[in-house]
Amino acid sequence: MNVHATPRTKGYGISVERLNGRIAIYRDETLLAESHNAKVMYETRLPPAIYIPREDVCIDLGEETELQTFCPFKGTATYHDVVLNGQRMANSVWAYEDALPESAAIQGHIGFMPNTYTNIDLGENRLREPDDGNISGPLIDWLMRGASTNDTPETFTKALAEKMLEHGIAIQRLSILAWSLHPLIAGKHYIWEKGEAEISTNVPTYEIHDHPAYINSPLRHVSNGLGGVRQRLNADNPHNSFPIMEDLRAKGATDYVAMPLRFSDGRTNVLTLTCDHPDGFTTENLGLVFECSLVIARFYEVFMQRENAQVLLETYVGKRSGARVLGGEIRRGDGDEIDAAIMFCDLRNSTSLEEQLGRTAYINLLNDFFETVSGIVHENGGEVLKFIGDAVLAVFPAGEDSIAARGNAQRSAIEIVEKLGELRQSGSDRHCDCSIGVAYGRVTYGNVGSRERLDFTVIGQAANIAARLGEYGKTKNHRIVVSADILPACADALPLGDVKLHNVSQPVESYALRTSADAVLND
Repeated sequence: MNVHATPRTKGYGISVERLNGRIAIYRDETLLAESHNAKVMYETRLPPAIYIPREDVCIDLGEETELQTFCPFKGTATYHDVVLNGQRMANSVWAYEDALPESAAIQGHIGFMPNTYTNIDLGENRLREPDDGNISGPLIDWLMRGASTNDTPETFTKALAEKMLEHGIAIQRLSILAWSLHPLIAGKHYIWEKGEAEISTNVPTYEIHDHPAYINSPLRHVSNGLGGVRQRLNADNPHNSFPIMEDLRAKGATDYVAMPLRFSDGRTNVLTLTCDHPDGFTTENLGLVFECSLVIARFYEVFMQRENAQVLLETYVGKRSGARVLGGEIRRGDGDEIDAAIMFCDLRNSTSLEEQLGRTAYINLLNDFFETVSGIVHENGGEVLKFIGDAVLAVFPAGEDSIAARGNAQRSAIEIVEKLGELRQSGSDRHCDCSIGVAYGRVTYGNVGSRERLDFTVIGQAANIAARLGEYGKTKNHRIVVSADILPACADALPLGDVKLHNVSQPVESYALRTSADAVLND
């Protein structure tokens, strides 16, 4: 059974009352409106608003402007400019041409923005002082005291829906669409439905913006800053503003609202509620949600900011490095000395490729190259620390098993070369080739840089040698050159002897790894 069981508290309210006698609105000496049928609306937390019948407005109203705003109790407001003595006052009057039932008494009436008039003659009328009282009850108490114990957006969404039910809000379905900062996904869509034990979480990709189901949805309407949506879904309101309304009506929904859920950075997310009470949402219950929306938004903003921080760190500095930064290693000098295999993988002939292919095609090639290298490195237990121009710097920490780290590094190098060779032979990317240097040794793994701009990277001789070995391989037509420190893990290697490397004081005993792609080396 669905019942409205609002706690006995001073709730959100709207009241429209008739004013007695003549009401006149002036701007200096100019009469803007004069009426004996004016009304005043008292709404929680808002100053009293005077409404004048349209036929009693004494000035010309221009065409409707593009501005529209939404109120879940009054509907969608349209606006007009007013021009007086050559001065245009933009969006200075508003009207609710199709007011919602709670505010039907002001339909066909005009309201004036405070900066439009200088004086209102109320005659014998006296406006009441606001008496909003305090809104409290299960939902408010939970938001203030218990909501912060939920450490995931899924548990918070479930608890939020349950508290709304406890407060007497007859919701059948609640959803939150929160946009994210992620290279692959556009955001998260959390959906709670009555009777379902688990929260449904959808993870739309950026293709959502071109999908018909989203284009014709309230989610897009609200996200684009076009205001909220409110639609009754009972038999007296057969018209559907959006295709989803028919699906919700078929599930027994009687009322629907989608309202903005704004984050502090200006992004507009979306909260939707579906009601299954025969009479739909009450003004008090829906007003409570409306007033709580800013607080609710902050909880989801914390969740998304935390997730965004993790994603962005993993995207830009790698999973392991990102975890260390989030773990508190954020000061210059924070880090560890570790034994690791270092791999430096460089795209060959990049300068000439950019000239031959053009900027767009070259960037696409570069992205495909990075994708191939990164995927293989991660599959073999390594981490891509950074992209340096057209090169990839990767690290394979030794931990307790230096042989495994060396093996993972040399196996990654061979797989990268062979994969790029396959792409060239198949014709899918005839241009992509590489030069790889691999070395093993002790490096500092942590933060370096200025006090205000840090870089999480590896510093040490092994990193320098890996980069130089890659450069040396280009001059000798070897795709993979490794230091002797890597040799124990190598299955097939060509001795190169002691190699003198640029800016490395001592010659480095080096080897070239053979691969199936070495038959033809494109310089």
